[in-house]
Amino acid sequence: MSGTSRIVVVGSYMRDLFMCVDVFPAPGETRFGHGHFTAHGGKGSNQAVQAARCGARVAMIAAVGDDERGHGALRLWQDEGIDTSCIATRPDRPTGVAIIIVDGTGENRIIVDAGANLSLTTDDIDRAADLIAAADVVVAQLEVPVPAVHRAFGIARRSGVATLLNAAPAPAAPIDDLLELTDILVVNEVEAAALTGTTGRFGSDIGRTMAAALPPPTVVITAGAAGAYLYDGREVVHERPPAVGTIRDTTGAGDAFIGAFTAKWVETRDPVAALRHGTAAGSLACTAPGALPSFPSLEQICWALGP
Repeated sequence: MSGTSRIVVVGSYMRDLFMCVDVFPAPGETRFGHGHFTAHGGKGSNQAVQAARCGARVAMIAAVGDDERGHGALRLWQDEGIDTSCIATRPDRPTGVAIIIVDGTGENRIIVDAGANLSLTTDDIDRAADLIAAADVVVAQLEVPVPAVHRAFGIARRSGVATLLNAAPAPAAPIDDLLELTDILVVNEVEAAALTGTTGRFGSDIGRTMAAALPPPTVVITAGAAGAYLYDGREVVHERPPAVGTIRDTTGAGDAFIGAFTAKWVETRDPVAALRHGTAAGSLACTAPGALPSFPSLEQICWALGP
């Protein structure tokens, strides 16, 4: 794999089961689907794969079961050129599963059984301390236990390694200690609202909200079809998504954004350039069903951005 960048992802793997419907069923209602399939998923794995497809050198820290799904995860990461030396295999835990329903507009609803993901411990992180200390950036989400993420970010901070937190799913309890160890925070509008105690969409107040209520020095809020906003402590930059075709499935778009954003940031240390790459990758990820099957290559991202 080209490049000398190093991204360590502390996160989840899920095996996704997709079902397509024209309209989401109402409570108590049964609807017929029209096609189902399985695919690799999990926020951590998705982000690692997208970063690798952008040419970055990536390592994964995760926990999977000693089952068919877990073995499939290891094959996926190896095929994508991702370092699996710090993957924990749990004989007594199943690999995580997600059930995803996609409607006719491309919107989705997701139910997760995290399985082995919830078994990732601080001991697992300590065993990967040398890997973390040698990285350029550590990326994490909240589909694995917060203490494990906190330990990884603590090692990174002591080693002078940057940290990027995707606070997703939206945390049910305060994560102030973790945010203090975060250099770059990436959230969608729902997650930003949960962290700031606000409701609804931010609109024109997005910059003020980010500056006043979200402590990391760099904050990115993804806003679906409106693109993404970045605040670097001085100003808000808004990047609109490029026109890439018909939206078919938004599953994994945020993960594609983060993977491409991180790879570009590690290469350039330019958050605005990273924002452009992330927004293009997220848009391209919406043009085909599933998450990883739709994740673009670096060449596709550059094509979407144009000359």
